[in-house]
Amino acid sequence: MDLTLPLAEPLPRARKHAHELQRLAKRLRHQVGRAIADFGMIEEGDKVMVCLSGGKDSYTLLDILLQLQKRAPVRFELMAVNLDQKQPDFPEHVLPQYLESIGVPYTILEQDTYSVVTRVVPEGKTMCSLCSRLRRGALYSFAEAEGFTKIALGHHRDDLVATFFLNLFFHAKLSGMPPKLRSDDGKHVVIRPLAYVREDDIAAYAEAKQFPIIPCNLCGSQENLQRKQVKRMMEAWERDVPGRIENIARALGDIRPSQLSDPKLFDFLALGARGGLLPDAHAWLAGNASAGDLP
Repeated sequence: MDLTLPLAEPLPRARKHAHELQRLAKRLRHQVGRAIADFGMIEEGDKVMVCLSGGKDSYTLLDILLQLQKRAPVRFELMAVNLDQKQPDFPEHVLPQYLESIGVPYTILEQDTYSVVTRVVPEGKTMCSLCSRLRRGALYSFAEAEGFTKIALGHHRDDLVATFFLNLFFHAKLSGMPPKLRSDDGKHVVIRPLAYVREDDIAAYAEAKQFPIIPCNLCGSQENLQRKQVKRMMEAWERDVPGRIENIARALGDIRPSQLSDPKLFDFLALGARGGLLPDAHAWLAGNASAGDLP
């Protein structure tokens, strides 16, 4: 008769998993807290609208902000807001059930942007631009009506880097996705508390927490997106040279205007000017150079 007891594997494995999750959560709290502090994202008395799409990024954003809310030296409110865009087969029950289970106040907005986008955008063309504008308009209108002081979005470090390359490669400009901005109409302050967080860490955290992910079957399913091309490039870089994306992300916060070529950011005309000659440089060019001579 074999009286050998089986090895107790599940318990140590569960403890290890719990320990790794705690370490990851601590790292995310630190990175989000540092971004909030560095950019002044949340202040005393803020009413923050957390835009929840049902993807891993926005779930993680809400989860970490809830943790920080309990520890923060300032008091602020959080409300989760989802825009139901009426995409076919969208599981309307998932987000309400989840938010009620964790006791978070929420609002589900309903706007049929799906029909507008699919009607207006030609087949085969990317839908992101129009979809984003319609979604942004609905969320901004709700934020204004409800008196939210900040709008929190789930963009992370890799999104910020990808946007920089999108603008560089496809729009010939050096610009990106700032961690904090004021909307074009001046009415809203948008914050991105995940600005320092790696996408891989978010994916690991979302899997460990078992968030009820809702996949996007509109723009997120299109394979010819420029953003997907850039993401594949970034993934290849990171495989070949680990740490490269982190270096690029850090570089976005260390700009040297005098080392670039934008006269609107640096006064090149005044640099080394003698006897007032350089201030007349534009007039000199206009009078002495033909159009073919200019770049």
